[in-house]
Amino acid sequence: MTAIWNSPDFDAHESVHLFADEKTGLRAVIAVHSSHLGPAAGGTRFWRYADDAAAVTDALRLSRGMSYKNAMAGLPLGGGKAVVLADSGKTKTPEMLHAFGRAIESLNGRYVTAEDVGMSDADMTEISKETRHVAGLPVADKNVAGGDPGPFTARGVYLGIKAAARYRLGADSMAGIHVAIQGIGSVGGGVARLLAADGARLTLADIDDDKLQAVAAETGAATAGLHEIMSVEADILSPNALGAILNKDTIAALNVAIVAGGANNQVATPDDAQRLFDRGITYAPDYVINAGGIINVGLEYLGDMPVDEVNKRIDIIPQRLTAIWDESKADKIPAAAVADRMAQHLIGRR
Repeated sequence: MTAIWNSPDFDAHESVHLFADEKTGLRAVIAVHSSHLGPAAGGTRFWRYADDAAAVTDALRLSRGMSYKNAMAGLPLGGGKAVVLADSGKTKTPEMLHAFGRAIESLNGRYVTAEDVGMSDADMTEISKETRHVAGLPVADKNVAGGDPGPFTARGVYLGIKAAARYRLGADSMAGIHVAIQGIGSVGGGVARLLAADGARLTLADIDDDKLQAVAAETGAATAGLHEIMSVEADILSPNALGAILNKDTIAALNVAIVAGGANNQVATPDDAQRLFDRGITYAPDYVINAGGIINVGLEYLGDMPVDEVNKRIDIIPQRLTAIWDESKADKIPAAAVADRMAQHLIGRR
C-alpha cells in the first residue's frame, strides 16, 4: 500500500480497492479519485497487463482523468475507474462479471461503472444483476440516454476536431483537411465516418488489419502502420487507441499542426505536454474532447434523460476547447496544463 501512496499517479486518491475472487478468477482494481461533485463515475477496462503494478497505475491515471472529465463536462459526478485484469486467454465469464458487480456493490454507491475497452453493454447487463451502480445498459428507446457510449464519444471528438481546424487552420469546412487517425474502434471508426462524410482526407491505422481495410474501403481512406501513423504528414493527428502515446520520441516525429483524439491519457508526462506546446502544436486535452460517452451514461445514471439533452451537452465541447486554447495562448502554458488547472478548481483541489 505504501508503494501506491508513493506513486506519482496517486494524486491524493480518496481510495484504491483491490478485489479477488478465486472461484471466478476475478482480479480487479477500483480507484476512486474524487467524490467532491458526486459519486465517482468511470468505466471498467478489461485488459491484459504486463504486471499487476501496470494495472494499478492504469486505474490511478484513468480515475484521475475521470474526475477532470466529469468536472469539465459539468456533470454532478466525481471520478473513478476500474480495471479487470485479463488472463492470457482473456477469459471473461458471466460469473466473473457477477463477482465484479458484487465488488462494486460493496462500495455502497461510491463508484458507478460503465463500459470501457474490452467491455460491452451486454457485460454491463451481467454486472447489473449484482448492483444498481452501473450505466451504459442497453436501451430499447433510442431517444433516451444510455447504451453504447462509443458513438457519443465519437461525436464529441468529431466536433472537437472541427473546432481545432477552425481555431488553428481557419477552416470553415473539413473538406480536404488531412486527418491521420490511430485506432478505428467504436470511437475512431465513428470519427472516421463522420469526417469522411464531410469530405476530409483520411489516413487510418489499427492493430486489426481486417477492420482497417474494411473501414478504409468504406471511407476512401489511405492506410498506414500503427506506429507509422504518428509521423504521417497531415493537418491533424487523432489518437483513438490506448494512452501514453505522446512522449519525447513520438512528439519529435509529429508532422501535424493539431493533435485531437479520443484516447485517454494521451500525454505520457507533463513534460510531454510542454513539448507539444513548445513545438507549436495545438492540443485538445483528451478528457475534454472525449467527454461525450460519459455525458451519455452519466445522464442515464442520473435519471431518464432524453438524447437531445445528451447531444446539447456534447455540443458545448468545442466551446470548452476554444476557451482552453485562448487561455493557453494568453498565459503561454500548455493547453493540458490549462485544462488541469480548470478541472482541479472545479473538484476543490486548488
